[in-house]
Amino acid sequence: MAKRILILPETITNKIAAGEVVERPASVVKELVENALDAEATDITISVTGGGRRLLSITDNGLGMSRDDALLALERHATSKIRSDQDLERILTLGFRGEALPSIASVSRFRLATRERGSIEGTEIYVEGGRVRDVRSCGMAPGTTITVEQLFFNTPARLKFLKSAETEAGHIADTVARMAVSRPDVAFTLESDGRELIRVQRSDLQRRLAQTVGRDAAAGVHELCWHHDGLNIAGFISGPSVVRSTTAAIYTYINGRFVRDRVVQHAIMQAYRGVIDRGRYPVLALFIELPPGDVDVNVHPTKHEVRFRRQSQVHDGIYEAISNLLGTSPWLKRTVAALPGTLSTAESSAYRERIAAAAQAALALPRGHDRQIGSFSSPPDRGTSISTQETAETPAVHERPAPPFQSDPPEHTGYFSSLSIIGQFHGEYILCQAGSDLVIIDQHAASERVAFQRLKGQHLAGGIESQRLLFTETVELTHGEIAVAARFQKELAGIGFELEPFGGTTLLMSAHPRLVPEPQASLLLRDLLADLTKVGVMAAFESLLDDLFARIACHSVVRGVHTLEHRQISELLRAMDQTEFAASCPHGRPVSHVITVSELEKIFKRS
Repeated sequence: MAKRILILPETITNKIAAGEVVERPASVVKELVENALDAEATDITISVTGGGRRLLSITDNGLGMSRDDALLALERHATSKIRSDQDLERILTLGFRGEALPSIASVSRFRLATRERGSIEGTEIYVEGGRVRDVRSCGMAPGTTITVEQLFFNTPARLKFLKSAETEAGHIADTVARMAVSRPDVAFTLESDGRELIRVQRSDLQRRLAQTVGRDAAAGVHELCWHHDGLNIAGFISGPSVVRSTTAAIYTYINGRFVRDRVVQHAIMQAYRGVIDRGRYPVLALFIELPPGDVDVNVHPTKHEVRFRRQSQVHDGIYEAISNLLGTSPWLKRTVAALPGTLSTAESSAYRERIAAAAQAALALPRGHDRQIGSFSSPPDRGTSISTQETAETPAVHERPAPPFQSDPPEHTGYFSSLSIIGQFHGEYILCQAGSDLVIIDQHAASERVAFQRLKGQHLAGGIESQRLLFTETVELTHGEIAVAARFQKELAGIGFELEPFGGTTLLMSAHPRLVPEPQASLLLRDLLADLTKVGVMAAFESLLDDLFARIACHSVVRGVHTLEHRQISELLRAMDQTEFAASCPHGRPVSHVITVSELEKIFKRS
């Protein structure tokens, strides 16, 4: 009886491996540049013709290889970077599988020229379709040059799926840019069809960002440095004025390796909730360092995906690091420090405790005080006049006391408190002066941010009320959601959900948050549990609460045309200085806008 199972020949297995590693010309560039960086190269040049389909050439000044090592490097699973299975748990190099060179050589006409430092001559190897055709000595500078011609010439099915030369060259440029941001200490040059696309010299990270994402964008980023329990996060992140319509300018690195990880991406976007508009993405370069044993990079041949041993810690660390910095609104032109530093976990916790204490004090107000959150009430004036500082001091007809946004006066004079109040325009905007700058503040957005943070403070102080149901409601869930509900039972009870198991995948809900309409309570619960199942961290739990608080805050503060007294404006500005994320409302709209004297002079043609 004939055998039905056969061992595939090496030429076919190499092509199968190439299909995993080499998706397009940009994949070739990525693998070869990673090898150059592992070889301690400080100068890398990439030359491309026809979008990489006709020719790819990568030259570096790294360590190079001997003749024997160069021949061995073309064998599958030949590598200098690991020796035992224990090494897989402490990988610090970019490459380690030993698949890149043989995979690329199996689907191209491949030429490898290399010379070790200190060697009198180099070695040149020519491979065609995975078969070594020629090996000879050559003269060259120390380092390695790899030339890839006619990529996918022997796999036409893969070749026909490539895009135009311009599109493929664009993918290569994006790949080189990501590598360049990761290593500011290395010079990179990329040429496409004789045209220089990228040339960056050795510099620091901020200059490298300016060279890759643009000077204007790099000028709007802020340095981040955070560490806790073996997790170090550093880099630069942008404020709300520097955003993109895609994720192309989000550079995230795990132990120096560029990754596209859903946990990292989720943490970043959660931290930016309420700071930038939905559908917009920040510009940032984030370097995440953690012990090699806590991350598994051996997940996919492209090594873009990773797995974390402590996924929740990584997610929450990224979220806290970014949100702490964004909470200080560092892009505001502060004359003096408005808030204490929030880079460490201990300082952040202390600051949040002060917010909770202030909210608890507000909850304990006597009944005679105004309890409407962020309300600055007086009769609306629909005129489009500017109320001056003197006239603003005249008492309004129906004056109501402004709410006490803080229990104690601020320890430091902040940015908003230091502004000189000019008046109010159209009953919607507050006009202030900061030195020679005109500052325009959207009073609704500012009040909404204060009210939102106050609601969150009340939540931290245990002030969220629940509504008991006359008849308990059954909620059908998945097995994973049931497990998450048990894990977060205490947190769910803290916002008003009283749940108990009913058997199988069913829960009984006997109470829900009073602020949530009854028909939406079960939907909100399902959304919370579904997000917690996907990510498994507290940030997902807090994100849906943020949506809830933002809706309440928006409807509880001044809206539209609304005249404010000078005293109420001053109180609002002081409250802003005691509020995190003060530069934007919970929906991501800006709170203030600055017009400089030079801009005014241009308008009136005085400059």
